[in-house]
Amino acid sequence: MQHNHSVTLREDKCVGCTDCIKRCPTEAIRVRNSKAVIIDERCIDCGNCIRVCKHGAKKAVTDPVEMMNDYKYKIAIPAPTLYAQFKKVQDAELILTYLDIMGFDDVVEVAQAAEIIADTTEEYITSNKIQLPLISSACPVIVRLIQRRFPCLINQIIPIISPMELAARYAKEKYIKRGIKEEDIGVFFISPCAAKATDIRRPKGFDKSAVNGVFSIKEVFMEVLDIAKETEKPTIKQESSQEGIVWAIKGGASSNSSLKNHIVVDGMDSVISVLEKVEDGSLTDVDYIEGLACIGGCLGGPLTVEDPFVAKNYLKKVMDNSPKKEKKKIYPDLYYSIPKIWQRGIEARPVFSLDEDMEKALIMMTDIGALYDQLPQIDCGSCGSPTCNSFAEDVIRGRAKIEDCVFMLRKHITELSIEMLELTQKVSPTQDKEKREAGNGE
Repeated sequence: MQHNHSVTLREDKCVGCTDCIKRCPTEAIRVRNSKAVIIDERCIDCGNCIRVCKHGAKKAVTDPVEMMNDYKYKIAIPAPTLYAQFKKVQDAELILTYLDIMGFDDVVEVAQAAEIIADTTEEYITSNKIQLPLISSACPVIVRLIQRRFPCLINQIIPIISPMELAARYAKEKYIKRGIKEEDIGVFFISPCAAKATDIRRPKGFDKSAVNGVFSIKEVFMEVLDIAKETEKPTIKQESSQEGIVWAIKGGASSNSSLKNHIVVDGMDSVISVLEKVEDGSLTDVDYIEGLACIGGCLGGPLTVEDPFVAKNYLKKVMDNSPKKEKKKIYPDLYYSIPKIWQRGIEARPVFSLDEDMEKALIMMTDIGALYDQLPQIDCGSCGSPTCNSFAEDVIRGRAKIEDCVFMLRKHITELSIEMLELTQKVSPTQDKEKREAGNGE
């Protein structure tokens, strides 16, 4: 399946309302001809539009579960969020057993990989003298947000692979060392997040992801419902500890860290507010920022089943039944041999720049400002753009017409009416004279 983004539009369900355009953090959506339009280069797959659309017109395109049958060896790498979707199940091993019965040949916990990434992150922060605050790269949405909206902060992103990627690389290497061909191995991430589906096709910091497909938690949950009803005893051993499972919760990635000078921020509006402070230099007294696109952390992902606040309660019960991480926990040696630092840096994608030519950009900026001054500046969204400023930009770029603004249309009609009245008054005396002359001739 080839696509640029996981978040897509279902035109048949779109009614052309403005809910989505106002909630998009990168102004990536417009309404044109009574249908929403997603601007590809601006979309960061945060899933906000999926949450707010009352008509189900936005959806996340993930891989179908049947894709696992394309591989001889099928390995599941579940996000720890999966453990929080089952109301009456408080044992992670039982949930892992569901995946085994579902048809996977092996299960590698992303929660265990998260423990290793947590240690790697802490080591990186304490051993590198670079500009602070450093920003976590665990959430792909935040990385894309910085690329597009805060390109000057790119060098402050910690260049470490995600727990998903580490788990996938471990799973692949594990089977390759057994003499199995890589093309026969399928590794599938069970995800709460639309952005992960995009992430494996357009990875950041390296060329190719070890993940072959991304299944949504919703779809997998439906697949194992009947299995859950008939399964009481686990057959799969849990390898992760509480420290890895807690990554599903806001602040979980840094909750067990010795780094005390850090902040955790969730939800796109709040993340943007904090990054603006970092950008303008007003936030300098923290060393590390854990930014999460979804409110509540991954439990709030758009591909989950359970309400995030309820899910948090369920996850705590699973954690209570999970082992605590030992200070010197021994992981499989293979984990240590896998590179965890990005192969290369990432590039800025400043979609908010007007033109590469500075002179043209300045002229456009002046024109946008002049047009904006004429607009009502109430950001009603009736024009199909999220704000009056974005509408002014759309007009100057040729993506919209000035008459798309109902206020400007009304103003234009009023001006035309006045012109017509003035024109009528100019023409009338001549017409009256002609009528009088015609009457005298009779």
